[in-house]
Amino acid sequence: MSEQPTILLAENNDDDIILAQCAFDQAGFPYLLMTVRDGEDAISYLSGFARFSDRAQFPMPDLFLLDLRLPLRDGFEVLRWRQTQPQLNQLPVIVLTQSNRISDANEAYRLGAFSFLVKGTDFKDTATFAQSVSEYLARAKNNAGWHLPPATWPLEENMSPNSGTPTYPQELPIK
Repeated sequence: MSEQPTILLAENNDDDIILAQCAFDQAGFPYLLMTVRDGEDAISYLSGFARFSDRAQFPMPDLFLLDLRLPLRDGFEVLRWRQTQPQLNQLPVIVLTQSNRISDANEAYRLGAFSFLVKGTDFKDTATFAQSVSEYLARAKNNAGWHLPPATWPLEENMSPNSGTPTYPQELPIK
């Protein structure tokens, strides 16, 4: 992780991008927020392809915030692609979406998302989320050996009965 953590936000709604920027600024944690506006650019950024090939200008993210409803390729397609990229196994992905459908949450977890959050509709909700993310990044920076999700996640006790589908995970202990 660099001195200044990089957060990649895949979001096509200008209001949500501005809200996220303001919330992270208020959290007071130094970060670099990179944004892409569609699933194709998310994949290109993560793979360092085309205009994203300069890692000095487009550093690998320490955290990936992904909207499900993106143009060109939706968030599920991005998650499916990510599963085929072993070098991205340790990149935490938080799905941020307007969807509150349990089937979307279960599919996102099945495809390797660390967390599934319904977007807040006001600044206070977003600021609270940004503060939590900032605290996570600060802990991760101070303990380079701690990477989420852990290799064994989701734990068996976090699986829904009879389906093998991850349910909302409990907070995992820091090792």
